[in-house]
Amino acid sequence: MTLRRIAIALAACAAAAAGGLAGPATARADTPASYVALGDSYTSGPLILPISPSAPLDCLQSAENYPHLTAAALGLSLSDVSCAGADTSNMTTAQFADQPPQFDALTASTRVVTVGIGGNDNSTFLTALAGCSAIDGIAGAGSGDLCALAYGNKFADQIAADETNVAGALQQIHTLSPAARVFVVGYPDILPQSGSCFSQMPITTADVAYLNGVELDLNAMLRTAAGQNGATYVDTYGASVGHDSCQGESTRWVEPLLPSTDAVSAHPNAAGEAADARAVEAAIG
Repeated sequence: MTLRRIAIALAACAAAAAGGLAGPATARADTPASYVALGDSYTSGPLILPISPSAPLDCLQSAENYPHLTAAALGLSLSDVSCAGADTSNMTTAQFADQPPQFDALTASTRVVTVGIGGNDNSTFLTALAGCSAIDGIAGAGSGDLCALAYGNKFADQIAADETNVAGALQQIHTLSPAARVFVVGYPDILPQSGSCFSQMPITTADVAYLNGVELDLNAMLRTAAGQNGATYVDTYGASVGHDSCQGESTRWVEPLLPSTDAVSAHPNAAGEAADARAVEAAIG
């Protein structure tokens, strides 16, 4: 073979190799990264309209919750399996007949995972909020800290014990989606930092402080579990201070006992989900 033919052959090989590399790389760049959202009602955004058409009605999932908003803002391909009432066990066991284990959505190609769980484990949020509202609502606004006296360290102990379950869930996410970046999303501020609004949330000032401590314990546990298990903690609490359920309708991000907008009581409204989305988007970058 002459030098000219060798040069032509080498050039052809180089062009073919370049084309082979450029083609798939371009395709991958044009394909939205896969994003799986796992979680409970603080993720699913129950009753915030419009309802997501791709989720079971049991889950009361909104098409305007933070996973949907985040996916749209960052150009991600979303699989949102968050569901109202879910706890850590529902990551691996079916919650409803039409809602399989949430981890079924995870694949080896998943690149981003957000998970918002923990509040329903041991019925912590439900028992704390409903229990305190019942006790204080019957006793009256000036009844002191009857709820704190009734429950004591119960919630703190349950939250501490639940860290093992959350850690195990995060480890399983890494096993099922080893290439994914994992983000643990905390809970926003539900009650004011001081005082109370007994007509909107029938909880005394002293018990508001007690319940704030419960939520801070939960978020601290989630932050620790994330840090020790290869995940990034997303703080939604700090930005939400001053936007709690006691604030005016135009200010609050969490609804009071009787919601005035499309949302569930003591849960984020549309503005709250949008605020959570901003925090998640910033974390994902």
